[in-house]
Amino acid sequence: MTVYGYWRCSTDIQDQERQIVALKKMQCSEIYGDHISGKSDFNARPQLTKCLNALKSGDILIISELSRLSRSFLGMVNEISKLLERGVEIKTLDKRLDTTSMPKEITMLIVSILGYAASQELDAIKSRTAEGREVAKTRGVKFGRKRTYDKYQIQEILDKRKEGQGYGTIARSMGMNRGTVQKIVNREMEVAV
Repeated sequence: MTVYGYWRCSTDIQDQERQIVALKKMQCSEIYGDHISGKSDFNARPQLTKCLNALKSGDILIISELSRLSRSFLGMVNEISKLLERGVEIKTLDKRLDTTSMPKEITMLIVSILGYAASQELDAIKSRTAEGREVAKTRGVKFGRKRTYDKYQIQEILDKRKEGQGYGTIARSMGMNRGTVQKIVNREMEVAV
């Protein structure tokens, strides 16, 4: 029997150290982790894939909470079901799940409830983010990449276009890519109409 640990942080800014320390306290001899969103596909998490492939019947997988495995209701239920079928036990550090001491029916009920809660939490996060973005827009906050050109360059591009120069020619002379020049011309034409 080997005890495996898996940690996940949604962003590079988040610190995985708290999860790693807790997994070591639980005697995990193998610890894997990914910096990736919980809504990502399992295939997009290379360390999770390695961890799941290494697990054998009788092994234990410890995670801080089920949402570290997935925020998708179906993803969580499917993955836990597969692990249980393979004879792998699962424990969470938040003590909400311990398949070593629960019947399979109770385990799946708990996983379903926690999976649903994680899925709802993800929907709430998306909703709050969208609301925050809309409020910021009303305050004049601009989203997206900052422009790398100024109003004088825009005017120069428009002048060259009026002279009949092609997008590629203008782009080369301005040190820009063709798509940027075309976007500037199209946007300025819309504003003029």
